[in-house]
Amino acid sequence: MSVSQSKRALVSVSDKTGLLPFVQSLVKLGFEIVSTGGTRKHLQDAGIPVIDISEYTGFPEIMDGRVKTLHPKVHGGLLGRPDLASDAEAMTAHGIRPFHLVICNLYPFEQTVAKPDVSFAEAIENIDIGGPSMIRSASKNHRYVGVVTSPKQYDRVLTRIEDETFDEHFRRELAMEAFATTAAYDSAIANWFESLQAEESEDFPSRLNLSFRRSASLRYGENPHQSAAFYVEANAPDTSVATAHQMNGKELSYNNLLDLDAAFALVAEFEEPAVSIIKHNNPCGCAIAPDLSSAFVNAYAGDPVSAFGSIVGLNRKVDLATAERMCEPGQFLEAVIAPGFDDDAFDLLTTKPKWRNNVRLMRCEVPGASHRRSLDYRRISGGLLVQDRDTLPEEEDAWNVVTDREPTEDELRDLRFAWLVCKHVKSNAIVFARQGMVTGVGAGQMSRLDSAEIAAKKSGDRCQGGVVASDAFFPFRDGIDQAAAAGIKAAIQPGGSRNDEEVIQAANEAGIAMIFTGRRHFRH
Repeated sequence: MSVSQSKRALVSVSDKTGLLPFVQSLVKLGFEIVSTGGTRKHLQDAGIPVIDISEYTGFPEIMDGRVKTLHPKVHGGLLGRPDLASDAEAMTAHGIRPFHLVICNLYPFEQTVAKPDVSFAEAIENIDIGGPSMIRSASKNHRYVGVVTSPKQYDRVLTRIEDETFDEHFRRELAMEAFATTAAYDSAIANWFESLQAEESEDFPSRLNLSFRRSASLRYGENPHQSAAFYVEANAPDTSVATAHQMNGKELSYNNLLDLDAAFALVAEFEEPAVSIIKHNNPCGCAIAPDLSSAFVNAYAGDPVSAFGSIVGLNRKVDLATAERMCEPGQFLEAVIAPGFDDDAFDLLTTKPKWRNNVRLMRCEVPGASHRRSLDYRRISGGLLVQDRDTLPEEEDAWNVVTDREPTEDELRDLRFAWLVCKHVKSNAIVFARQGMVTGVGAGQMSRLDSAEIAAKKSGDRCQGGVVASDAFFPFRDGIDQAAAAGIKAAIQPGGSRNDEEVIQAANEAGIAMIFTGRRHFRH
């Protein structure tokens, strides 16, 4: 694009971040500016010469601004091909002037519908019509027209114009980004309508339109030979790993992100100070305590061998006492995620020994209880599995003591704790716990008995008088027999096996109090 030629830019934006210096630079480069409504006023108030879109089209903005750019003189100027004789003749006959640049971003529909008190009418009025139409017209005609859809593109576009490298290849890149923008926008609107329908029918959408923005390219995936990237959904909550602020350490890996998400999801289950120790997406340790430092000590002690090189999640701001426990000799942490870090704790965690210079420290708000529907997605070959997230509160009113002996108050507290931890362990999941501390975990085994044996081995004598949680029913009495041999005194499980009576009998013989919850927590 040669700046010596007279060029026209059409400007209509919702997000005015960085707009004034960008447009001022365009004017200095010889662009004539045409604009609409609030954008025009914003530019004029800054002293920038602007032609009102109505002055150009000869038609006023009507219907409270719903109709302002939907006019042949606008879209003819965007779609016209000046070097095609028939297009040039039509443009001349109808007084259409070509646009060479469109700066347009859209009404904040996703931000609007994310508000908890948004009305249906407000959401509807934030569906942009003219903006996507202009963007699509300009993108289709990118051979002649450049389209700018984000303030993040301003510097790059200016550099290209100034260097006279604003060529067709670059305009095609902008068009690609623009079509991705309108596709994501339309998906958000379609998904919102589908969500309204789902709320009424409690059904899943008939068509799923997903749109994620690439946040980072990762060094590799689960293994070095796999490429990977991190994509973030629109309006990701402040309580998610996607929006967590990295305060220290090396770049995050694919596996780090998975484990950070698992670590934070687990500690968010508890009101008390809680710490989770995650390895390969499973908790090898977890504890609750009156203070965070004690919770960390107990969580790390759950399986100190496995905890080496682990991911740590905390539901309280990290204080100096907790940081000191984290830095004891022989311990090594890959990453820590918490609502924050006291200054002295942060200083300690980011100084010698050497591993602390690279430890990834993540700050993220702890999610509170939410009853809004949230979906989980799992990719399989040729398709996508979708389900509700397993985040519903536990309904203790439905719990049923099925043994002769009822659990004591201390046992009941540990059963509640172990049941919540078990929910975050890969199936088949068995968790041994005592006094608010995980003593052993059996995860991801093909046999529930194998999981029980692993949990007992990890626990050793520490589970004497403790409890066991199983994410699904015990199919036979052997799992309870294994727990009894390890010293377990109370159990919690969903129930529902054809052999429930046999399992209950085994518990009664061992003096184990057992609760059936009526709810399974498989995690494949």
